[in-house]
Amino acid sequence: MKQAFIGVIGGAALGVFAATQLTPPLVAQENGARSTYEQLDLFGDIFERVRSQYVDQVDEAKLIESAINGMLASLDPHSSYLPPDNFEDMRVQTKGEFGGLGIEVTMENGLVKVVAPIDETPAAKAGIESGDFISALDGEPVLGLTLAEAVEKMRGRVGEEITLTILREGREEPFEISIVRDTIKIRAVRARAEGDVGVIRITTFNEQTFDNLESGIAEVTAEIGEDKIKGYVIDLRNNPGGLLNQAISVSDAFLETGEIVSTRGRNSDDSERHNAQPGDLTGGKPIVVLINGGSASASEIVAGALQDHRRAIIVGEKSFGKGSVQTIMPLSGQGAMRLTTARYYTPSGRSIQALGIEPDILVEQRKFEAEPEATGPAARRSEADLRGSLENKLTEEEQRLLKEERERHEATAKLREDDLQLAYALDLLTGLSVIAQTK
Repeated sequence: MKQAFIGVIGGAALGVFAATQLTPPLVAQENGARSTYEQLDLFGDIFERVRSQYVDQVDEAKLIESAINGMLASLDPHSSYLPPDNFEDMRVQTKGEFGGLGIEVTMENGLVKVVAPIDETPAAKAGIESGDFISALDGEPVLGLTLAEAVEKMRGRVGEEITLTILREGREEPFEISIVRDTIKIRAVRARAEGDVGVIRITTFNEQTFDNLESGIAEVTAEIGEDKIKGYVIDLRNNPGGLLNQAISVSDAFLETGEIVSTRGRNSDDSERHNAQPGDLTGGKPIVVLINGGSASASEIVAGALQDHRRAIIVGEKSFGKGSVQTIMPLSGQGAMRLTTARYYTPSGRSIQALGIEPDILVEQRKFEAEPEATGPAARRSEADLRGSLENKLTEEEQRLLKEERERHEATAKLREDDLQLAYALDLLTGLSVIAQTK
């Protein structure tokens, strides 16, 4: 109705008299429509002049594509045009296997910014880190390229090498990293036992994520024993996100009831709320969620939902802060358009756009140098080292339990040198288990 009404007003030569009969809002609509048509005429004029008068012959299809990319890039860093090949690549990626370097990127201040490297990919193995800026590709500056153009240059045949020029916080000079492209096979979830805690590492949210999560929890629970497992660490660090429906399913896996996330678009009719269904895959066991600056989008939905419902303790560093939803709109025979269509909100109603999820406990990832072990009189001593101290005789079972406890503490202490955040999460779950037993 609105488009038809504007079309009639804009298309008819109403003259001064007709215009005076319009209320001010309709006059504004008419003027706005006329201005839009004039701008489209201007675009057509410029396109024709470039096509016919530019010093070299131009590819008309590329001109149109560049214009579309420029229009979408002016909206936000996540809206873009996907040519047919890129659209097909994206559909393949959501199924968990594709070719490339293995990094999720966005555009910031004209440079390509790494959201997160994907586990066990060429980029991760080469040392690419979340927060790195890529300033050049094979020596060619990325300044002036659109995100789609930069991504296209990073793609290539499996086995081909590309050199990235990296700007990293804490390093004064840019440096280069060479990476050989490979087929990226993403395993969405990896589960393992760390003592009596299940560690669930979720690397991405693709079509396999929830199924992998379900089987991973079952496997690690069976390995440790349902009656012995103290809790779970859900590791979302450097997880760049993915499919919204998978983020909802993963959140639902740990919640019995309540809202998971809401999305709000331009029109109120486009708003949606997603609620949890009864059933908790962990049986109500304590959960610690690990996040960092590379945790984005779908990862933030999960962390935000579990944090708001007090279902998990969030540990680590502030997340990336991508609080928008993109809709992929196929275009007839011409690829697709990725358009930001909504913002998402956590159950408490907060938008994390550009703010991120703040952890409940801030633990910055860093490595510690082991202190040299003290010797001589300064060495650590205990009652058992004193001459003539009373002996404490333990049963074989008590000795076994004491040995297991010591081994667990020693393993966690060693882990602190390699992964402080995970070690902190394991310590936290041990403490929660002790409190639960006391109660």
